[in-house]
Amino acid sequence: MDKQSTAPGQSDKDAASVKVLPIGELLDRIQQMSTCIANRAFELFAARGRAFGRDLDDWLRAESEFVRPIRIDLTESADALTVRAEVPGFSANELEVGVESHRLTISGKHEPTEQRPGEKTIYGGQGSNQIYRAIDLPADIDTSKVTATLKNGVLTLTMPKAAKAQKVPVQENPN
Repeated sequence: MDKQSTAPGQSDKDAASVKVLPIGELLDRIQQMSTCIANRAFELFAARGRAFGRDLDDWLRAESEFVRPIRIDLTESADALTVRAEVPGFSANELEVGVESHRLTISGKHEPTEQRPGEKTIYGGQGSNQIYRAIDLPADIDTSKVTATLKNGVLTLTMPKAAKAQKVPVQENPN
């Protein structure tokens, strides 16, 4: 599950491999992100004079400062699920994908960019440097055969469906 691979039909120079993490490691990182959001929500609460009644507003504002949503398209064929997620500006080493048999989690974090010598920043947009998206999948998948590639800001995951359970006829033993 933690292998890196390129989708069939794409050359390595056109697409970058994305690391698929074990779900336990991804859950630890999600917990760290949740702690950061909670700390920021408390800062917003304290800045408002610690007045109760706007907890959800504080939480949602803190969350929007840390995490931006990503657009996902999920398609299903007879033998696989395919997810295309728009992640512009993220490189393959900044993205992490967690796959369980019935759930997909995509997260990413930008590292701060360095100021180049001889250049002066005129405008810098303020926004979140992290993304997070978790979705429940409509079918069980074989997590050992998932492939993830990044090309032109689009993360493509191909997830083969798990083999369906088969009925086995029971024969009576004549002994």
